[in-house]
Amino acid sequence: MELNYKEFGQGDPIVILHGLFGTLDNWQTMAKQLAKDYTVIIVDQRNHGRSPHTDEINYQLMAEDLQELLESKWIYKARIIGHSMGGKTAMQFALNYPDLVEQLAIIDIGPKSYVGNHETIFEALGRVKLDKIEGRKEADDVLAETIDDYGVRQFLLKNLSRNKEGGYRWKMNLPVIRKHYQDILANVEGDEIYEGPTLFVGGGKSNYISKEDLPKIKKLFPSATMEMIENSGHWIHAEAPKELYALLTDFFKKA
Repeated sequence: MELNYKEFGQGDPIVILHGLFGTLDNWQTMAKQLAKDYTVIIVDQRNHGRSPHTDEINYQLMAEDLQELLESKWIYKARIIGHSMGGKTAMQFALNYPDLVEQLAIIDIGPKSYVGNHETIFEALGRVKLDKIEGRKEADDVLAETIDDYGVRQFLLKNLSRNKEGGYRWKMNLPVIRKHYQDILANVEGDEIYEGPTLFVGGGKSNYISKEDLPKIKKLFPSATMEMIENSGHWIHAEAPKELYALLTDFFKKA
């Protein structure tokens, strides 16, 4: 699995993993900031962005994908940042390959399983007739019929790509993501624990994680600490980038 990635800066490596329906571009601004002190690699996970489309998607496979990428670049120790689905990939990677992880930073997600809340998004994306729309505005109009939030629609529309022969396509592998949605909601599992330095960052306006989750988190990540950014929702890197950058750089300097 040859994942698509971009690389910035010089120094010790940091890898950043995006969330569901996302791409590496979602984290490019943060990556360039961190690249002042580190080599930063932002990655399209399988079935997302420009990375290969496959028939399967789960955290064991995505952890293996990341291990193959690091090995191909001769990286044998890295700081890993993961947001949402990418956070679960990062956690699975740390449990499977603890010796490869210098520090672990998880953004607004826990290792537990979640109840799905993306059905409206799946249905809205499915209504977009990719072979008939004339452009992004028309696609946005379709999404707006069921998705009121303009920011969410613009986030989803970053996946819209024009075909050379005409028409449009989704960069993400929407049928496989929908088919294996329960695998994306599933909990992270491991026979071992990750004892290294671990930071969980939650959004105060998000319902994905809270301080009450920390005791259960510590069963897999005993060194974990948690910080909350009260003025942010789930997309912390977009809603509170300065606060998140400060937390991450402070955490990384402790290594």
